[in-house]
Amino acid sequence: MRLDRLSLLNFKNFQEASIELSAGLNCFVGANGAGKTNLLDAIHYLSMSKSFLMAADVYSIRHGDDFFVVQGDFLLKQREERIYCGVKKGNSKVFKRNGKDYEKISDHIGLLPVVFVSPYDTNLIDGAGEDRRKYLNSVVSQLDSGYLSTLIDYNRVLTQRNRYLKQAWEARHLDEEVLAVLDMQLSGLGTQIYNRRKQFIDELAPIFNNYYRFVSGGNEVVSIGYDSALASKSMGELLLASRDKDRYLQHTSVGIHRDDIELLIDGYPVKRDGSQGQQKTVLIALKLAQFDYISKALGIKPLLLLDDIFDKLDMQRVEQLILLVAGEAFGQIFITDSNKTRLDGILRKTKGDHRLFRVENGNVIQVNDEE
Repeated sequence: MRLDRLSLLNFKNFQEASIELSAGLNCFVGANGAGKTNLLDAIHYLSMSKSFLMAADVYSIRHGDDFFVVQGDFLLKQREERIYCGVKKGNSKVFKRNGKDYEKISDHIGLLPVVFVSPYDTNLIDGAGEDRRKYLNSVVSQLDSGYLSTLIDYNRVLTQRNRYLKQAWEARHLDEEVLAVLDMQLSGLGTQIYNRRKQFIDELAPIFNNYYRFVSGGNEVVSIGYDSALASKSMGELLLASRDKDRYLQHTSVGIHRDDIELLIDGYPVKRDGSQGQQKTVLIALKLAQFDYISKALGIKPLLLLDDIFDKLDMQRVEQLILLVAGEAFGQIFITDSNKTRLDGILRKTKGDHRLFRVENGNVIQVNDEE
């Protein structure tokens, strides 16, 4: 899979741009705030139908305008695919594949897999459990369309249960039969999600360990695990045991919506004991493992988006990372950096096809390596 052309209209700080891309390595250099990350976010839109950075689509509309368009021309399994995303204030998002609207935008997820490595990934270490659950859901949804459907259903029933708990508290009466029906539905859906998440983490763990060992030089031992109360009790048992508590709190206090990912270094939490360099290496290894896993599971190499990843890494780790991304294991890669000298060094080590672009004042200009 590859992205041949990216076209933008009124997207963030770009009024209009059309970029012809390399099938190999694409490097974007420019000052901070020039819009390099926005280009990667546009690619993420075409893959995941939403921004990696913004909670609401309207925030991606260029200031002073009332709509944006992002379009990409892809080659997928020897077939051309044109993906269109349009957002206008006050209207529903329009998402098309080869000129045809999706009945459900969620059906698009997984067609064009992507892995985004970003400075904002620090939320996976120092953020709340919700950040790590979002990561899990995003990855597994690309692998399994049924998972996304199950997750949507789970969240719907969870909302219904929470609403009923609130109504029961206000009415000072709880109908055990109504709650039992909701619990049965939530238990079945939650168990499916738990099993799929756990399978993914268990299979990802050795790949993650290998990538961390390579990038770090093998100086530390890391581990990843799935932290869930369902490991010791069934979802149904948990809901029944917490019924009185939930009635008092007026919301559901147990379930897969409370689960988390555990990241350790030498047996201790990365958040507490890892240096900045170690934490960043953990995040990069996690995302590269994700790339490897998706590639093997789907038989497609995802687009790899590397946004300002070299900051806070020592030279040894930078060089090891360059060796990785310059190899044949990865497909089309997009890198942003404000340091052109560093990018020049990467390109010198790259034997395959590559292009270098300068981003400034809302423009994207292809430049020669020596410029």
